[in-house]
Amino acid sequence: MKVFAFEFFSGGGLAGRPLPDSLAREGDLMLQTLAAELVEHPDLTVVVSRDPRLPPVPRCETLTPEAGETPLDLYRRGLAACDAAWPIASESGGMLEQLARVTLDAGRVLLGCRPEAISLAASKRATAELLRERGVEVVPTYALPDPIPPLPGRWVVKPDDGAGCEDTIVVESSAEAVARLAADPARLVAQPWIRGDAVSLSLLCAGGACRLLACNRQEISVLDGQVSLHAIQVNAVRDGDGRLSRVAERVAAAVPGLWGYVGVDLVRTDHGSVVLEINPRLTTSYAALRRAVGVNTAALVLGLVGPAGSLPSLAPGAGRTAEIRLETSHAL
Repeated sequence: MKVFAFEFFSGGGLAGRPLPDSLAREGDLMLQTLAAELVEHPDLTVVVSRDPRLPPVPRCETLTPEAGETPLDLYRRGLAACDAAWPIASESGGMLEQLARVTLDAGRVLLGCRPEAISLAASKRATAELLRERGVEVVPTYALPDPIPPLPGRWVVKPDDGAGCEDTIVVESSAEAVARLAADPARLVAQPWIRGDAVSLSLLCAGGACRLLACNRQEISVLDGQVSLHAIQVNAVRDGDGRLSRVAERVAAAVPGLWGYVGVDLVRTDHGSVVLEINPRLTTSYAALRRAVGVNTAALVLGLVGPAGSLPSLAPGAGRTAEIRLETSHAL
């Protein structure tokens, strides 16, 4: 079987345009990790797309963008040569959803979340509304013309479809949050600042169920209102009482179409965990999972394919901590 691994930023999505170092590095880190795991499978041939400004990926066939070729055209060219595809892209602007739909329309195996799950997760507000309806505790998320409650303390204003810390601003009051929203009401949402530990969950999902691969600590700071993510300690948070596993299970059950690797961002407080968002794709944490928990995550995802596919038995919390240091705040 041939698998097409496409990471948008390092794989030609910005061909002919400036290639930001931070996005290229983080995208390339995920792509290199994925390719290294896939090529271990004896029955797979791995095809990757590559921005010509970056070096080739070992042991993989490589596509590079042709003159005038759009990212979707490049992706379709890779699909035509393969049996399955693993797209990695931000939800922003609907790109990841488009890639998923193109894969299914071409009759290829999609090694990722289904378009309906991606569409929901692309909106922080829609995600919060659905999860709240399904009994999952979430951070309240508002957009104009919603009435914004005058809750005391800090607020966070961010793009509804942003990824990571992209354009995330911390303000000192609900009134300032309203003013920020009014400047771009179609794009921005506001959330009260939740005090607690920033945590992400690395999940393996299928059929409304999941397995918790790792609980990760996020090292976050706020300077002059700008939120920055400096590091991720993968598998650093222990779930001895099973509370995080139960949150993961409720999220997986609430959102149809979550499949394969999924990331969930939350804040762990003294009173429980509050979900911030769902990432229906590989996240930066994935790049250290093998070092932390000793599993080939790509192989686990491949094991979900077909009528005999099923979620494996795993032991959450096993292994050690592996850290990813980030030079910028654009973790995906």
